[in-house]
Order: sequence, then structure tokens, then C-alpha cells
Amino acid sequence: MRAWEGRKGDRSTIWKCMFKCTFWALPPPHRTATMWKTLSPFWGEEYEVHVPPTFHCISFYVMDEDALSRDDVIGKVCITRDLLAEHPKGYSGWVNLTEIDPDEEVQGEIHLQIEISGSDTVRKLRCRVFEARDLARKDRNGASDPFVRVRYNGKTQETSVVKKSCYPRWNETFEFDLDESATEKLCVEVWDWDLVGRNDFLGKVVFNIQGLQTMQQEEGWFRLRPDKSKGSLGSLQLQVRLRDETVLPSGHYQPLVQLLCQEVKSGQDGQVHLITLIDETTTAECRQEVAINLVKLFLGQGLAKEFLDLLFKLELDRTDEPNTLFRSNSLASKSTESFLKVAGMQYLHSVLGPTINRVFEEKKYIELDPSKVEIKEAGCSGLHRIQTEGEVIQQSAQHLQSYLTDLLAAIAKSVKACPALIRAAFRQLFKQVGEHFPEEKHKNVKFIAVTSFLCLRFFSPAIMSPKLFHLREKHADARSSRALLLLAKAIQNVGNMDTAASRAKEGWMAPLQPTIQQGVLQMKEFIIQLIDIEEKEELDLQKAFTLQTLVVKEGPLFIHKPKGKGPLMSSCFKKLYFSLTSDALSFAKTRNSKKSAFITLSNIRAAEKVEEKSFGSSHVMQIIYTDEARQLETAYLQCKCVNELNQWLSALRKVCVNNLGMLGSYHPGFFKGDKWSCCHQKDKSGLGCDKTRHGVTLQEWNDPLDPDLEAQLIFRHLLGVLQDLEASHCKALLSSGAIADQDRNCLLELQT
Repeated sequence: MRAWEGRKGDRSTIWKCMFKCTFWALPPPHRTATMWKTLSPFWGEEYEVHVPPTFHCISFYVMDEDALSRDDVIGKVCITRDLLAEHPKGYSGWVNLTEIDPDEEVQGEIHLQIEISGSDTVRKLRCRVFEARDLARKDRNGASDPFVRVRYNGKTQETSVVKKSCYPRWNETFEFDLDESATEKLCVEVWDWDLVGRNDFLGKVVFNIQGLQTMQQEEGWFRLRPDKSKGSLGSLQLQVRLRDETVLPSGHYQPLVQLLCQEVKSGQDGQVHLITLIDETTTAECRQEVAINLVKLFLGQGLAKEFLDLLFKLELDRTDEPNTLFRSNSLASKSTESFLKVAGMQYLHSVLGPTINRVFEEKKYIELDPSKVEIKEAGCSGLHRIQTEGEVIQQSAQHLQSYLTDLLAAIAKSVKACPALIRAAFRQLFKQVGEHFPEEKHKNVKFIAVTSFLCLRFFSPAIMSPKLFHLREKHADARSSRALLLLAKAIQNVGNMDTAASRAKEGWMAPLQPTIQQGVLQMKEFIIQLIDIEEKEELDLQKAFTLQTLVVKEGPLFIHKPKGKGPLMSSCFKKLYFSLTSDALSFAKTRNSKKSAFITLSNIRAAEKVEEKSFGSSHVMQIIYTDEARQLETAYLQCKCVNELNQWLSALRKVCVNNLGMLGSYHPGFFKGDKWSCCHQKDKSGLGCDKTRHGVTLQEWNDPLDPDLEAQLIFRHLLGVLQDLEASHCKALLSSGAIADQDRNCLLELQT
């Protein structure tokens, strides 16, 4: 799903815009960066998330950010599931924004039982309100204070208010005298109670009593409906694609996975392998996705280096011109780029983070292009003078040289920080390119082959768009963005080994030439050290990645420490540094301190959010696990923000995806005194009052690997390839023996 840009509407007072999309029944919303002081914002951001199979629609909100008050909603776009189903390759285009009506902003479902009872003379209409789920969040604390209003034949009754919950439980019953002659309908409305101002409408369900008299009783979950809608405002350009995948148990994918692994291990010559077939049949439209799937699958199998090695060989076999090597968006290029993002994001952050943070904090005006230089005033108060163009460029060059020097020094010192698996892959690339182009005139080609990925496809894009690589939470302002762009160009020139063509392309970069030339020497020395990796070190890390024992997520969290016992018990949170691997969740006082095992992952039974009212704090999660005595225990951890909370929950749920005995329900509150704060149950070990959400996860570069999903996506692609081959002139290729029998038979077997 991509949010591209917006067209301005008729509001002249809109100064800044942000874009927020809400996946109904999948809290919380995702949010783009804020575009400041514009009526025609451009975002260009992409999100991939898992949505429940029963979702109804996806809502996109364009909002005006306010620092001191609640953000104003400018308008929204609602994309229904039916619309996405009509566009299997994705829906793309401009969609009109609609005006926001609070009575329209509804979502969720309510569990009701409606029945007619009594004698022939006195008949009663009884409405039992059980609970609701996935209600809209109307309050600033990220929840609502819902209550239900039941109206029939001019009479109204209301439930109690459940504070700070989008999954409230009431279990209250209301009775009305049934009027046989009335045409009045039974209306059940859900509202958010507000202490100040009017209550917010959350949705309603309307029942026809005449139809109910035939059935006598109706019970179930009913989708909440809106009241009305209004006109349109501006428009939003979107690309949205719904992909519905059925992932089977691991055993179903073993023939495919084994065949792919066998091909990568053997690297047989003279046959068209499945990898080659994929390479030759992927289109520009799907190549990125297929590359990501293959990389993640082979990472999980411990064969990422061998897979890339095979792709390097295939690319070199069809390349005679060194200047074009790995410059196209081939499967080899896309796979290596994806490999770096999956395996090297922590390394990227450690290398680029300090310099990028410095650019954001200093906000220096930097410009080397004479056609874009803005002349400005300089000097102290009372002695202002206009700087010349040459002075601006000279000052800009000094600032940029400082940033570039720091960044090159950070890269040069990062050899040990670079994951051994990446170093091993680059060692193979360096060796293969050197053997393919052994001439003295091509002595730089093997270095450029490495930097074409490391600098041009990894470092430079992250420098230009740090938010997209999670280096910053917001996009850069115009001044910082220009400084980052020039810094990225400089790194590209270093990666190109400062060729004549590179210098001639943008001659105004000449003031940086001495630093770039020095950077080329540093980069060559860095690459020589980078590929000098011991075989044992490579095998150790490859084994670690196969078992997925690398750090999945780490960072500071606050752990709940109860004080005292009984009803007077108070709470506090202590800050510790947590580390999540595929084995355990551990903690230490600081990042570099010795870690203590905290929770073994196989013992985790649920990872869920905690209601804000439980501790009076936002962004608290709970981890329910079994101790050594097989008794359930709960750890409460507080995150610094909602994004951090979602990332921890996502990571925990994914590494525990195959755990046995996962809970189906939990308590979103806290047991204090003699009852749960959420449902007031007095049995501490009783069933939870809310459902667990094991399937609600994010999908980011640093997410744990999901081998079954990757295998399913690769299988789907191969199935499409097989259908295309059978329906085209390539059908003869299948029967000619050019494709190995085992490959063809495996495809045919998988198809059935």
C-alpha cells in the first residue's frame, strides 16, 4: 500500500498535512511523516501490514497536525474490500476525500441477544447487551469510554460506561413492552462518553421487530453502522493491493524448499534450474517481491551466501561490459539489495546514525550548485552584509566536507560491526568479479561491484530518505533534505571510485574532490579488510542465522515492579535494556552489561497490550508465560511510544508463532487487590475477558523470518510461471528436456 500525494482542496488555511491510514479491526493506525506548509503534499511512503480476514474496509485520513491541540481531520478516503477484490493486481488512482462526519466514523461489532417473550396478553421485547469489539478510538488516550443506548417506541435505556476500552463488556439486559401495532424499530447505539462536550457516536444496529416476531429470538455479532455521510474535499492518490494467501503447514512446502536448496548447493551446469527460470521470468513489476521472498527463505535455510553466489555467476555469465555490471534491476541486484536490508539494518544504523542525526540537528544551509544558491545575510548584529555566491559555496563545501569525512571515517571503522554473513557474500562477489575481469585495466571493477551495492543501493538511499530506513521518525525539512542529498551524491561518487564520467556529470561537486579522492582510498582499504573473513567466522554466523538466534529486537523498556501486597499495593517501573532473540527475552542494566535470561520464548503464551487505566500509563504490554513450575506468570513492560509498543508486540508474536499452548483469551487489565481492573472478576487465574491477537503483526525489514509464508509466495510465483510456460511458445521448452526432469516434475507435483 502506497500513499503518494494529495491535491489541495478549497481550504486556504491548511498549512501542514499528514496522512494516516486506519485498518478497521486492526489497531493502531499507521501514520506518514508530516508535510509542512503545503496544500499539495507528496509522501511516497509504503506500508505492508497484515489485516484480519474479516475486515470490511481500509480508511485513509488526511490530517492537519497541531502541536498544542488535537490534530484536525481534513478528509478521508474509504477503500472497501469489494473494491480491492475487483482489482487483484492492486487499485491505483486519485480518490476524492470526503468530509468527516463524527457520526460516520464507526467501526467494530456488538454482541447482542434480542428476543420476544411473555404471554399473549403481556409480551416483552428483551435486549441483552453482552460486549463489543474493535470500537473506534475517539479519545486522545487511544481508546474510548463506551456505553450503549437502547431505544424502542419512544423509550430509552442505557448501560453503564466502561472506561478506556475498545473491547467493553456490559452483560446488561433491558426490557420494553412490546407494541404489536407499532412500526417502531429497535435501535441499539454505541456512544463514547465524554466528561466535557458532547458524546461521540460509535455506531448503531437497527432491528425490524416485525421480522423478529417470526424468529422470536436473534443472537450474534452485529456490525455497527453509521448514520450518514457528506460531500467531498480534495483528493488523494493511492496504490492499494490486497493479497489473500493461504499458508499451509511446513510439510507441504518441503519438496519445493528442498529442490531450491539442492540447486543452490550444487550449482549444476548445463541445465535450466528453477533459480534460472525465476530469474528469466520475473518482470520488473514483481522482481522486488520475489527477490525478498527468496532472500528470506534462503536466510532461514542458511544458504543466503550460496544463493547470492549463484545469482552473481548467472549475471556475470551474460555480462561482457564491466560498466553495466549490476547496474540494472536484475534478480541478482534486487536480491542483494534485499539481503542487505534484511541482514544489515542494525549495521546501517550504527554507521549512518551519528552523521544523519548531526545533519538534522545542525540544519546548515548547504548548496554547491551555482544555479540554486540563495544569497543570504551574514555577520553579527549591526554588521550584516550580503554573502557572495562564492562565499556561500565555500562555506557549504566546508560543512559538507565535515559530514563526508565523519561518515567515511565511520565506514572505515565498521569492519567488525558488519555482519559476517554480509562480509562473506561480498567476499564471493569480489572474487567472482576479479576472476571474470582479470585485466589490469579493470582492476577497479571488483571494488565497484561491492560499492554498487554497499554505497549506491544501501548507504545512499538511506542517507537521502532516513525515515524510510527507520533512521529518523520524520522526513527532513527542505534545508536538511538538500544537505542529505548532496552527501548521498558524494558517497555515490566515492562508490563509483571517482570515475571521469562521475566527475563530468555534476562539475559543481568539484569543491569536494579532494575529500572524495581520499574517500576512494579509504573505501578500497575498507573493502579489502571487509572481505578478509575467516571461514570459521562465516560458518558460525551462518549457523546462527539458520537457527535465527540473532537479535530480533532490542532497546530500553520499563519493567513493572510492584510495591507491597494486597489492596494497598502500588506500582513503579524500572528501566532496563531488553534483548529479544529466537531463544529468549533477556535484560541487563545497560546495553553493554551482561544479560540475564528472563523468559524462554517457548514458554510464552501471549503478548498483548494493557489498558491505560491499569497503571495510569500509556504503551504498556504484558507477556504471559509459564515458569519452571508450569504456572502462568505475567510480566508488564512499558514502551516509550505507540510505535515502539507495536514493534515489540509484533516481534514477540512472530518469534512465538509456533509455540504450543498459546492462550485464546487474556485480561487487558491488571489484578489489583481482589479483582481484575478490566472486568472486575475476582478469580485471578480465571479465563480472560478479551481475545488474544496472535495474528496481528507488522511486516518490516527487521521482522523475524516466516519460512512458510516465503515458500508459499515463491510457490505462487512458480505456479504462475508454469501456467505461462504451458500457454505459450515456451511449452516446447518443457518437453524438450532443457529444463531438468526433477524441476519439471516438482512443479507439476506442487501444482496438484
